[in-house]
Amino acid sequence: MTDAWPGALVVGGGVAGAAAAIRLRLLGRPVLLWERERLAHHKICGEFLSAEGVVHAQALGIDPDALGAVPIRAARLVAAGGEVTRRLGFEARSLTRHALDAALLARAAALGADVRRGVQARGIGEDGTILSTHGDVRAPAVLLATGKHNLRGLPRETAGTIDHLVGFKTYVRLAPAQRAELSGHTELILFRGGYAGLQMVERDMANLCFLVSRERHAACNGRFDALVADLAAEVPHLARRLEAAVPLLDRPLAIGGVPYGYLFKAGRDPPFLWRLGDQAAVIPSFTGMGMSLALHGAALAVRALLAGDGTAAYARALARDAAGPVRRATLLQQLVGEERPRQGRLLALARALPQILPLAVSATRLRMKAVRRAAGTG
Repeated sequence: MTDAWPGALVVGGGVAGAAAAIRLRLLGRPVLLWERERLAHHKICGEFLSAEGVVHAQALGIDPDALGAVPIRAARLVAAGGEVTRRLGFEARSLTRHALDAALLARAAALGADVRRGVQARGIGEDGTILSTHGDVRAPAVLLATGKHNLRGLPRETAGTIDHLVGFKTYVRLAPAQRAELSGHTELILFRGGYAGLQMVERDMANLCFLVSRERHAACNGRFDALVADLAAEVPHLARRLEAAVPLLDRPLAIGGVPYGYLFKAGRDPPFLWRLGDQAAVIPSFTGMGMSLALHGAALAVRALLAGDGTAAYARALARDAAGPVRRATLLQQLVGEERPRQGRLLALARALPQILPLAVSATRLRMKAVRRAAGTG
């Protein structure tokens, strides 16, 4: 049996889906949200909330600092040959998805959204019905926010993207001296076959999140502990950081096939379908722009939906704001590559030209003017 829902059906309760639900409820629109997980949970994410994301979060009624967010003011580029540290030029936050997603969903529910946990969308029917494990629904607007996982029948067009890497994430408790050195910094650690991100999050935990080639992962027999040991053997800085570190998860989170550099185009989906978050755009993770881009896209989608402008207008608005940063970030990842000689040259260039890292950071950000316009704060 198929139920009819008069408002928006949001499929996915992560950053993008919950943000869209909040914005719709702030304007009095009915919202039904499906989240497949019954409880708050960890997700693969570098958990860097840039200044742009902080603006969007605050506009939604979320205070990252009240959730225990850690301030980040500097970036450290690390490779086997050494390291370079530069100020970011803005203050970011580091906050677990466990905390942020839970706060966003709670805010949506408090505003009157019908949030249903434990409901997993299974696909789309020929008549546009969204199928789920707990019944099927037809709605005039479906906001697809399933993150890195495609909904059956609605694949992303990912040709030309960087999708051959395997992603891992875990939390560790660093030794006090290492925790003090990392404090206030996000570290981008380059190695043969990929790169890692390391930074503090709330409760004195450190987020270790990295992408690596399938070949290097396979060379370590697919074992996470062997892979981390192999990376640490290549990069002394990482070995020092992880010395005496205590793992905090029973096992790491893992994912493959993420299409970095993807940006959706309107016209291929049903007109009632609005793609949000990683279903709309996937910027390379080293930029730390993933959560901010998800929040920004949600704001643009809700604005276009309520104005009656349609998904084509939304796609144009998203491309206007995000195509440049996504394209430049993808090019940077391709240029640096996964080879140590290129990574070494980048490190040498960053040492010789102090403005290189700040320029790279600036080139991969959303414009703050566009962020404030979309957020409704300026």
